[in-house]
Formats: sequence, structure tokens, C-alpha cells
Amino acid sequence: MTTVAPQTGRRLPVWGFVLLVIGYLAAVQLIPRLTAPSDDSYATFRTPESVVGGLWVTVGVGSLIGLVAVAVLGWWRPAFIEDRRLPRWTWLFPVVMIVAILAGVSYGNLSEKGLSFTALLLVGCLFVGVSEELMFRGIGITTFRQAGFSEGKVALWTCVLFGLAHATNIFSEGISALTQVLITAIAGYFFYIIRRVSGLLIVSMIVHGLWDFGLFTNTLSTPPGIGVVAFILADVVLAIVAVFTIRKIFPRHSSTSEAGAPTAG
Repeated sequence: MTTVAPQTGRRLPVWGFVLLVIGYLAAVQLIPRLTAPSDDSYATFRTPESVVGGLWVTVGVGSLIGLVAVAVLGWWRPAFIEDRRLPRWTWLFPVVMIVAILAGVSYGNLSEKGLSFTALLLVGCLFVGVSEELMFRGIGITTFRQAGFSEGKVALWTCVLFGLAHATNIFSEGISALTQVLITAIAGYFFYIIRRVSGLLIVSMIVHGLWDFGLFTNTLSTPPGIGVVAFILADVVLAIVAVFTIRKIFPRHSSTSEAGAPTAG
């Protein structure tokens, strides 16, 4: 079944969205090579200079690209507001992720780095959430809905593209980036659920940013902090829940009108 999305603002074909993502990725991959300290490795921010040069500038430009695209398309409401709400039990996804974040943050590493570094890293990571969620769960979801895709395919293709977007890291990380593609695609589904259950893109932005913040704090030491175990366990638990609840999220018998209607839970 296909969904019929309200025709709000201009139309962006799927191929147009793919081109937008390619341009977005070109910018966020190139800029760190120009602004970050040359001795920093990918996604490793050990000094205030590396946070500002390697993270702030990158996600700032990424966020700006997304905001300009939304403004040009006139998609403020469909990109930021979710009308197709999921049942309340799906709050399990953000709750588990928040618990993992609180348990997994390397407080010891942050204590050694100090308050200023912690604040810089936190703000930078929150803008990672803004940048990536706006592009994939904001513009991406609206694009596929307006193209008439069923909601299941909207979720599938935005998650696939979100995962593939991280394949560009193969140039900096090598073949290990392929594992990141799969993990990121799965995480994209969790963020999709958060958007739909909360009704607001900003909630998925915040959870995404805090999730990355928690992960990055564990990269401040060598070897990485033990807190990464909390994130791995959360991923495994939520992936299992996702597999067994997929038909509740996307029931086969849903009609076109039902798929576009809000649910109270």
C-alpha cells in the first residue's frame, strides 16, 4: 500500500534527494580535511581545537545545508512535525537509548578533559543530531512520503541511505567502515521510531546527539572506555525488539488512509 502525503511546499523527487545527500556528504567529508588538526584520526576529538575544527565546523555546515533545503522546499512542518504517531509502547526505544547513554558515558575521561572540553563536545554532538536527523529523518522521510512510498518503504530507504552515507568513511577508516554502515542503518530505524512516537524531529535530534556524545567520550582514552558495552547491549536489545515488532509498526492490513492518520497509542 502507498501512503498519500499532504502536498506541502515544493516537490523534491527521490533522485533530487539523493543528489542533495551527495552534496551534503561531499561538504561534511571535505571540510574536516581543511579545518581539523592534521594529526587527528576520524571521529577522534581529543583537544578543543579538534572539536571545533573537526566537529563544529562540519556539523554547522551540514545543519546549514539542511535548513536551507527545508526553507527552499517550504517543508518546515512536514520535516519537523510528525502526524503519524506510533503507539505509546514504542517509547521503549528512546528510553532504552537514554539509559544506555547515562550508563555508557565515560565520566572519568570527561573529568580529565575538563568542563570546557565537555561543553564543546556536547554542543558539537548535538549538532551532529541536528545535521543528520534533518537530512534523513526530516527531508528524507518527507521526500519518500510525497513520492507515494508506503511507510514501511519510507523507513527502509531512509535507513539504507543513512547507512550508506557512512560508507564514505571507508576513505578514512578502511574496510571497517562497512560494519559501521550496517550498524548505522539499524540505528537509523531507532531514530525513525523516535520521530514517530514523539511527534517531533527535535526529539530524535537530541537523542541522536546524546548517543554520539556518549560514544565519543569513550574514544578519549586508549583503549576505548568500558562504557561502549552499554551502547552495544542497547543496540542488540532494540534490534531484537525491532525484529519482533516490525508488523506492529507496519501492519500489512493498513489502508492508505490509516497509514496517514495519527494514532493515539
